[in-house]
Parts: sequence; structure tokens; C-alpha cells
Amino acid sequence: MPITTAPPTAKVYFVNLNDGDTVASPVTIVMGLSGMGIAPAGIEFPDTGHHHLIIDAPTPPAGQVIAADVNHIHFGKGQTEVMLDLTPGPHTLQLVLGDRNHVPHKPAVVSDVIKITVR
Repeated sequence: MPITTAPPTAKVYFVNLNDGDTVASPVTIVMGLSGMGIAPAGIEFPDTGHHHLIIDAPTPPAGQVIAADVNHIHFGKGQTEVMLDLTPGPHTLQLVLGDRNHVPHKPAVVSDVIKITVR
């Protein structure tokens, strides 16, 4: 499977959360993107992708399909916001932009890992 390229200036980020935040569940997560556009999974269009939220797991490996499980949430319809029930306690969150096949771009478009605490 060919790797989809991304502009080197593309960035994904959390719009409403910061490292160290304490939040209540359900947690609203707003996902931002600059330097590229959002397209649903399966749609081939230059400089686009869709969000994946990584919860309490390491960054997915380059060149491989991002897993789909409780730690890897796919937003293949092009969603940019979600409300999630998270258990109380500390959690790590990271955003990864995936191409039409759920594979990270090259270079990878990933956010910093942030730590939040759910009360």
C-alpha cells in the first residue's frame, strides 16, 4: 500500500484541551487541523485525511493501518468533535491524521501527546 504524503507544515492539535487539564466525563474533544483538509475515509483527494484519537496507547507505527479498538478511535466520516465517556483518573491523548486507508501520512501528521485527568 503506497504511503500518502502530507505537506511538511501540516499540523493536528486539540482545540479545547491542554496538557495537564482536569476534566469531567463525558469529555468533549475538538480536533483541529491546519495545512490540510478533512475528507472521509475512502476518499482520495490531495492533502486530506481524517482524524484518529489515540487513548492511553503509543503512537501508531508509520506505514501501517491504524488499529480500530477502544484505544484507537477512528473518525472516518470526517468528524472533528466527539463526546467520550472516559474513566476517572489519568489518560494520555494524541491525534493522528490518517489517509483514506487509515494509514498515517509521510511525514506523519501527529499532535503532541497530552495528559489529562478525568475527575
